[in-house]
Amino acid sequence: MVITSQKKHEEILKYLSSSKKIFIVGCGACATVCKTGGEEEVWQMEEFLSKNNKEITGDVVIDEVCHLLLTRRAFREHKEEIEKADTVLVMACGTGIQAVVASTSKKVYPVLDTLFIGVTKHIYEFQEWCNTCGECLLSETNGICPIARCPKHMLNGPCGGVVDGKCEIDPELDCPWILIYKRNKESLKKIHLPRDNSKRARPGILSLRGVR
Repeated sequence: MVITSQKKHEEILKYLSSSKKIFIVGCGACATVCKTGGEEEVWQMEEFLSKNNKEITGDVVIDEVCHLLLTRRAFREHKEEIEKADTVLVMACGTGIQAVVASTSKKVYPVLDTLFIGVTKHIYEFQEWCNTCGECLLSETNGICPIARCPKHMLNGPCGGVVDGKCEIDPELDCPWILIYKRNKESLKKIHLPRDNSKRARPGILSLRGVR
């Protein structure tokens, strides 16, 4: 899941200074779970902007804003409301924002900052567990990623700062190498070579056309 946080209201108003009529897009997936861009947050943003002399022409919460086809279909369904607006305000991750840009010629501005890909540990509590490195080690580290879950990205066991299984940089974090070791002690016997960064080429592109 893509984890996001809301920008400060002052920042949003700053780049909306020349905008008078606004259409708001929310996300029914990740941003809803993060409480940053679901229906409730869209309503709150509408109320805030209305109090600051902005006219809201309409809104939509798209199931997945990052799904370009869904976003374009939603924009066709809300064509009249969007045409009345001079600006589209997006409450979704960076990919969702760019999907909106690809769907309209209107000015588009973000409400959220995209933080990381993470797991939901508890309600409204998230932690990064994947670094999208393109060279997955999980088959060799018992399903625990030392790249994403270690602040130092240690490849071959824990550093010397571990105390009672906790990270020296953040004592709230479990050291992933201690967790890996507890699941299978043999895991520390293999030496991992430095990362092949060519496998993390950007921008990432994957086409499944023709795949059945």
